[in-house]
Amino acid sequence: MTVTCCIRYVIDPFQRDAFEAYARAWGAIIPANGGDLIGYFLPHEGENDVALALISFSSLAAYEAYRARLKASPEGAANFAFAQEKAFIRSERRTWLTPVAP
Repeated sequence: MTVTCCIRYVIDPFQRDAFEAYARAWGAIIPANGGDLIGYFLPHEGENDVALALISFSSLAAYEAYRARLKASPEGAANFAFAQEKAFIRSERRTWLTPVAP
């Protein structure tokens, strides 16, 4: 069964470009560490401070293994440090989803 992690970020709208750089970096880092990145999504219309990311895994166990690899990854650590240094993420929440069969 596939599970998808939906990360809801509340971002500083005045640092949208910094969040976009952060999201672009994950485009290579996440797949290299075992996640199936569906994508990062920036606000377009309406709320200007909510961004989303969708990442799929074959199971929650696969996600746990991915998290361990990600934490050990120099590229992952650098991207986490970039986010902390710039402080453009105000909060983030994770929701786990499963697909609905047609």
